[in-house]
Amino acid sequence: MRIHIVNPNSSAGMTEQIGLVAARYASAGTTLDVTSATGAPSSIEGYTDEAVSVPLMLEEIRAAEARGADAHVIACFDDPGIAAAREVAEKPVIGICEASVRVALLLSSRFSVVTTLPRSIPIIEDLVEAYGAGRRCRRVRSIDMPVLAVEENPEQTAQLLAAEIALARREDGAEAIVLGCAGMTDLCNRLSAETGVLVIDGVTAAVRLAEAVVGMGYRTSKLGAYAAPLAKAGGFGQAVA
Repeated sequence: MRIHIVNPNSSAGMTEQIGLVAARYASAGTTLDVTSATGAPSSIEGYTDEAVSVPLMLEEIRAAEARGADAHVIACFDDPGIAAAREVAEKPVIGICEASVRVALLLSSRFSVVTTLPRSIPIIEDLVEAYGAGRRCRRVRSIDMPVLAVEENPEQTAQLLAAEIALARREDGAEAIVLGCAGMTDLCNRLSAETGVLVIDGVTAAVRLAEAVVGMGYRTSKLGAYAAPLAKAGGFGQAVA
């Protein structure tokens, strides 16, 4: 089985970290093909960064399909361009936000999300609502730290996250916490141990869900919304044979 993980930003350090953590949890026999969107913003923090990164990410997905990918994981918590990716790819595409929300719904009755910057809160609130978990997500919180600072200052990030998790448990009644940034993935187990709260990482959740979907022999339905894009000048219609 070959799982393609694409980091839609261009941060080499974050891409490496995502790949290392994913490799710890991937099943024996699973090959991980980890790429980033070269030329994209160094971090994705808002709608404009998403818009700039998506065409480059789609090219990475198209190239990975040609290399034999069995599924794709979009390793950004905003799940940027996921609907377009499901059009372009023949194989399943899983975003880390949706994956972690699905796992949180399975393992808790109420959960909160802790992300990086306050500007990401409404984006994630809308995503959680779209995934049908609006009532059970008690709150989306922020540690008010830019994405690249999370990568550069893991100890400070861990301390801020632990404090916010404690508040979520006390004020939100959260039974689980979803980490709202791919750059936080390496801190998941530590935070669970230190806080006594179930902490869920989207990268590992998405990789394992991708393996499950592929193992069951499923693919994205092409009967309606995710039908292959029409071939046209400047479009991605050529991505699907």
